[in-house]
Amino acid sequence: VKLVESGGGLVQPGGSVRLSCAASMLDIEYYSMGWFRQAPGKEREGIICINTRGISTYYLDSVKGRFTMSRDAAKDTVYLQMNDLKPEDTAVYYCAAGPCRLYTGSISNLDYRGQGTQVTVSS
Repeated sequence: VKLVESGGGLVQPGGSVRLSCAASMLDIEYYSMGWFRQAPGKEREGIICINTRGISTYYLDSVKGRFTMSRDAAKDTVYLQMNDLKPEDTAVYYCAAGPCRLYTGSISNLDYRGQGTQVTVSS
């Protein structure tokens, strides 16, 4: 099983980025999928998770109204659309497969996670 994130990079404040996470050897239709991030020197932060019924749960109030998650089961790919980006959104973003309840706290014991993609918000 492999999860590969892409789409990160340098973006100006107020800009938008869409991250993709392609799953190999994993049928995402049967897994809850989510995103979390980690900034230098900070703890991991759960962002959002979509369960197998397609219900999204946000775990980070600061991104509500700015970030949305979607999934394409036919492509085994999930996306994180990030709008109105702020410098404090700078972090490595990871996608993962696992129960949505695991996107809080230490964010550990997820079934699978990707290698992460860097998003830097700076002018």
